[in-house]
Amino acid sequence: MNTSRINYREVAPHTFKAMLGLEKALGESLLEPLLHELVKIRASQLNGCAYCVDLHSSESLKSGDSVRRLLALTTWQETPFFSERERAALLWTETLTLVSERHAPEAIYRQVAEHFSDREMAELTFAIATINAWNRLGVGFALQPE
Repeated sequence: MNTSRINYREVAPHTFKAMLGLEKALGESLLEPLLHELVKIRASQLNGCAYCVDLHSSESLKSGDSVRRLLALTTWQETPFFSERERAALLWTETLTLVSERHAPEAIYRQVAEHFSDREMAELTFAIATINAWNRLGVGFALQPE
């Protein structure tokens, strides 16, 4: 953690604990672990959170993803390395991460929802919301990869 800014974990342990509870709940999601990590990495790239990009790229590699796919993640629409389900998740990730610019059009929602059950769609949306919250903590408190 960057020492020039507060340690949010220490000064607000009750809210940090709540965030960890949300992470634990997401661990029981129906989403595949690699897909979940892709969502975390892509949102973190868009938000400029170096700490989270590093953390989740490492987790993704440990879970069996390839370096090639991770390097191509910023250009996921132009590469053949991602399944249709992953592409749908990445589209929803970008749409919600950039919600102030893109909103959440019905056409995109329907396109994404074709690949997920109702529960999975809700869990995907919670996963995106959660990583965006972590990104704001990481960027706001200037967290750096170790």
